[in-house]
Amino acid sequence: MKISDTKGLPAQYEKQEAKPAKNGTPAVEMDGLQLSGFSGQLAGLGATLAAEPQFDAGKVEAIKAAIADGRLQINPEAIADKLLANVEQLLKKPH
Repeated sequence: MKISDTKGLPAQYEKQEAKPAKNGTPAVEMDGLQLSGFSGQLAGLGATLAAEPQFDAGKVEAIKAAIADGRLQINPEAIADKLLANVEQLLKKPH
C-alpha cells in the first residue's frame, strides 16, 4: 500500500518569494512575519564562531610550561583588583 498526499500544502504554508528588504538584503514574509537576510547572516556567523576553538591551546601550553619550569609569577593584588572591578560592574547592572 502506498501512502501519498496529492493535495499539497495550504496556500499560507507555500514558499513565499523573497522580497528585497529596506537594506537591500532579501526578506521573506509570511503571515505578517518578516525575516530579513540579516537573520541568515547572523546564523552563518554563529556557525563560524561555533567552529572555532573556545580557547587558545598555544597559550594554555605556554602557561603549563611556565608552571612546570617555575617561571610563572602570580600577582595576587592584580587578581584581587580585577575581581573587585568585575563585581562592581555586576552590581551596577540593572536587573
